[in-house]
Amino acid sequence: MTGGFTGVRAWLGRRTTTQLAAGVAVLSALALTGSLLVTGAAVRLEQRQTAALAALDDYSAMVEKLNLGSEMAPETVTAADAVYLSNWLAAFQTAPGRAGEAQSLAEACRTGRGGAGIRYIRAPVGEPAGLAALETVRGAQAPRLGADVWLVRLEAGVLCPSRPVEVVVVRRSVGGLDIAVGRVVERSGAAWARAVAAVVGVGVLLLAAGLAIATFARRRLTNAVAEVSKALDRAAVGDFSVRAPATELAPELTELSAHVNQTLDRLEELLAWLRDSADQLAHDFRTPLARASARLDRLAATAGTPETRRLAAEARGDLDALIRAMNEAMALRDGEAWSFETVRLDTLAAQAVELYAPLGEERGVTIRLTAGGAPVLGVRSLLQRAIANLVDNAVKYSPDGGRVEVAVGRDADGPWLSVADQGPGFPGDSVAAAPAGDDPERESHGMGLAFVRAILRRHGASMTIDDARPGAVVTARFSR
Repeated sequence: MTGGFTGVRAWLGRRTTTQLAAGVAVLSALALTGSLLVTGAAVRLEQRQTAALAALDDYSAMVEKLNLGSEMAPETVTAADAVYLSNWLAAFQTAPGRAGEAQSLAEACRTGRGGAGIRYIRAPVGEPAGLAALETVRGAQAPRLGADVWLVRLEAGVLCPSRPVEVVVVRRSVGGLDIAVGRVVERSGAAWARAVAAVVGVGVLLLAAGLAIATFARRRLTNAVAEVSKALDRAAVGDFSVRAPATELAPELTELSAHVNQTLDRLEELLAWLRDSADQLAHDFRTPLARASARLDRLAATAGTPETRRLAAEARGDLDALIRAMNEAMALRDGEAWSFETVRLDTLAAQAVELYAPLGEERGVTIRLTAGGAPVLGVRSLLQRAIANLVDNAVKYSPDGGRVEVAVGRDADGPWLSVADQGPGFPGDSVAAAPAGDDPERESHGMGLAFVRAILRRHGASMTIDDARPGAVVTARFSR
């Protein structure tokens, strides 16, 4: 039992809101139809019972008026008695105002309504009187309606010229006579047709309402999910000004929206704390670095030996690299790093090639660009710095007369950019897994490849390093 309930829950869990609402509407329509059928069967049974009671009363009235006794025993009935019975039955059948008869037989055939009486008498001798079909068409016995009661269907032309009728017949024998008394059963008629039409109409309305509500619920839920996705998408690019909707769009997502908003609030708070901490660190470092730079300049100016001046220049270069690294790190938390827009990788690559072409010419290094259209969503200034770092690395470590290949394109996995050089490459057998920035011999100015990887991660991109034999190939792949 528990397993079956679990299976039903699992099946329901895989259904959409539209499917569930439509299912409820269909079940409601089926329930109405079932109710209609049950009600119809009950009404039909009541109509047959009414006709059976009228037929039994009619039979009792006939027997009472005929005053049948021992003189009607089979051996005493004569042909004259049979003629008398026939004439009497004809008068009884057509007499106006019969008790319990709502209308005449002709009227019943014309309107389809019930209540008209039909009789039949057969004596041992002579011709029978009345409608012979009451005896010849046996029908089905109906013990629920009473003893010796039969339910007979008379086809069109038997009783009514143009329509079949249903008749409840009481068949009994009295003395030497076989008597059958029937009453036409009321047809459902216009009232029943109106009831059927009303139930069918309500069923159609329920189905339409269910589908409409399902469509509305699906659209409302889809819009709410889209709003939640929009808030998360904006947060992914650093914009925390958008929040998930509350209950006005979809009450089903109230709890989820609250959790999403709490998470976004916490992330915004943490990022603000990180920015404040970075600002404080930058403030704390800038002044000592500036003082150290000034002192090194004075030391270089007053140095008495070439060795001292060389060491001072090298120390000043190290300080400059440290200052650039700090500035690049600050750029990652700067406000501009959150302003995402559509950026063309091929355009940025062309700009980087143009910038480093003179530097390459000084050493005979050729920089070649192969580019196709590759738009991505990102921060232009950060991507520009990342590509410039990659090209700078490639030119710096390529041998004199070497070649740097810069390629930009788009495939089934998304936009990509690669920079290949003919330099010393990276040590080890698995250069593809080498973390950028771990090799001090492959660092560009500032933070180098570590800075590039941080920018790519900010943009939802990945970076791999492959062996170019000789040299290395750095490839960046973007997901959006």
